[in-house]
Amino acid sequence: MPLRVLIAPDKFKGTLTAAAAATAMAAGWRQARPQDEVRCLPISDGGDGFGEVLSSALGAVPMTLATVDAAHRPLTATWWWEPRQKTAIIESARIIGLALLPRGQFHPRQLDTYGLGAALRAAAEKGARRCLVGIGGSATNDAGFGLARSLGWTFWDAQEQPLESWTELARLERVAPPRRRLPLRITVAVDVQNRMLGPRGCTRIYGPQKGLGPADFAPAEAALRRLALVMQRARGRAFHREPGSGAAGGLGFGLMAFLQARLAPGFALLARQTRLAQALRWADVVLTGEGALDASSLMGKGVGELAQWCARRRLPCLGLAGVVKPSPRWRRWFAGTLGLTDLTTPEEAQARAAYWVTEGAARLAAQFSAGRTVKV
Repeated sequence: MPLRVLIAPDKFKGTLTAAAAATAMAAGWRQARPQDEVRCLPISDGGDGFGEVLSSALGAVPMTLATVDAAHRPLTATWWWEPRQKTAIIESARIIGLALLPRGQFHPRQLDTYGLGAALRAAAEKGARRCLVGIGGSATNDAGFGLARSLGWTFWDAQEQPLESWTELARLERVAPPRRRLPLRITVAVDVQNRMLGPRGCTRIYGPQKGLGPADFAPAEAALRRLALVMQRARGRAFHREPGSGAAGGLGFGLMAFLQARLAPGFALLARQTRLAQALRWADVVLTGEGALDASSLMGKGVGELAQWCARRRLPCLGLAGVVKPSPRWRRWFAGTLGLTDLTTPEEAQARAAYWVTEGAARLAAQFSAGRTVKV
């Protein structure tokens, strides 16, 4: 019998956007089961690709602005504007993303979130009533210090000397807000729930991905801890203890503390905006995927969240990834999984990602159609 198939992948990082992955998966499914009705609904959890996915769902149009990247190099960046609801969409990875920087050329001590301020100002100048910001994929660990400075906040030590680098924050004594604040209602899509400080905080958990080494942990933690305490004293709220405050090197904290933003799990935010629940009611089976399906996929990431939504609805969910690291937990959430490295070499899977995603989707469709057990 014909099936209604929802194709809902996240990005395959470094090779395919979520939209491109959905297109390749749909092509593969149709090769194996041309009688089925297929719909594509790319997903995101707030990281790379957030802007493209959400703007497509909302019908927002791309806009450009001149700003700087995390290393303060000139950059022309894209954000999106939906005029009917006066909604701005900003993807931090497009401005301060780690993928924008040459590998190994910059240390996180040299990087900050300053360039993100230009996007928020552009949204305000356009007349945005709300701003949806995805903050995953950042190169920074400054807790939004650079962003705050770009918006007019000032930071002083005990000798009334201004602080101009986040690495100086251990000396922070007081902060002063700008004369005018942005009239934006900001909702932040976070892809992790880590708090900013401590053993599970941004410095120790995500800092190594950005270039922080063990010798950097103590001074970086001291700088962010002092910022957290001074902002708690100034604003009367312990922002650093909020779940998600450690997202994007503490940018979750910064957006709350400096801009009164509200944090929301990225997948849940996207699900609301794209009416995912309605799409799942329509579907007979869901095919999702991302670059790597591993333990972290079930820690708030889009693909893991989608699989759990499907399980609660007793809706079969298939997972396709570049690499699948088998886990007994998969059996609770996935009807089957397949890694591209089960079909070819890692090098070939990366070099011809669209081709192998199409092949993998066709393989999963055929196996599911035949009722055969699929690797999990």
